[in-house]
Amino acid sequence: MDFFKTPLLGLRADHFRHPLDLEATANLKQLPGIDVIVRNLLGPLAGQFFYLENIASSILVSDQQLPDLHNSLLEACKVLDLEPPQLYVRQHPAPNAYTFAMRGEQPFIVVHTSLIDLLTPEEVQAVIAHELGHLKCEHGVYLTLANILVLAAGQLPWGAAVAQSLQAQLMEWVRCAEFSCDRAALLATQNPRVVASVLMKLAGGSPTLASQLNLDAFLAQARAYDDISKDQLGELLKQAMTAQLSHPVPVLRAREIDQWGSSQTYQSLLLNRPAQLSEQAQAKGGWRNW
Repeated sequence: MDFFKTPLLGLRADHFRHPLDLEATANLKQLPGIDVIVRNLLGPLAGQFFYLENIASSILVSDQQLPDLHNSLLEACKVLDLEPPQLYVRQHPAPNAYTFAMRGEQPFIVVHTSLIDLLTPEEVQAVIAHELGHLKCEHGVYLTLANILVLAAGQLPWGAAVAQSLQAQLMEWVRCAEFSCDRAALLATQNPRVVASVLMKLAGGSPTLASQLNLDAFLAQARAYDDISKDQLGELLKQAMTAQLSHPVPVLRAREIDQWGSSQTYQSLLLNRPAQLSEQAQAKGGWRNW
């Protein structure tokens, strides 16, 4: 990495968690039994399944294996004040990354080779830091269920049955959690344009097109997307489009991170004033005032 990044000592998830994540998590916790089911039934089986799959079919990153990626992981963990998880690289044509984390288990991150081919080293670090955001925010229980639905349906005999029973509320939580993790990516890279560039390339990039993409033009798309919400029909169409998505649409995520990168909260975190931010949050009644 080409410039020094400020380690955010004492950083807590509440310092950067998105208000929508807070609200959706509170709603999800009201679903009876979901925590017990994931921790005691689905979690252990899925954890062993994915761990064995990674060991058998992926590359475990270390100081001796893909050391540049290893250093990128360590730097992001240092900035976010987080213990490093395992990082795997997996051969796969679909650009993607995901995290598995259950209390008492070794968390791990998987990044697909096609995503690495698409991005610059700084952008790859943003992806890693985004996944670290799930660990920092302790998204493990609900994220495990979401990953089972996405990754295990069709591979495990009960995968399809679980997917069919998924409530829309879980998918809404996943989308809201992504906003918090984008903020973690920004805190680690400390460059809003790097995070927004990742989102642009995920929307319509390829290794051959990457050099021709215009980030400012992509950010301008977000304003056009917002304009659609100015009437009731446009808002209904947007809700229908996103109801089954596991992530918010890329232009919306780029707009969110661009705005938060200019916020006083973000600037205060870079100045290592989390205690001051906590006092402000308590005075205002919580982080929903962002």
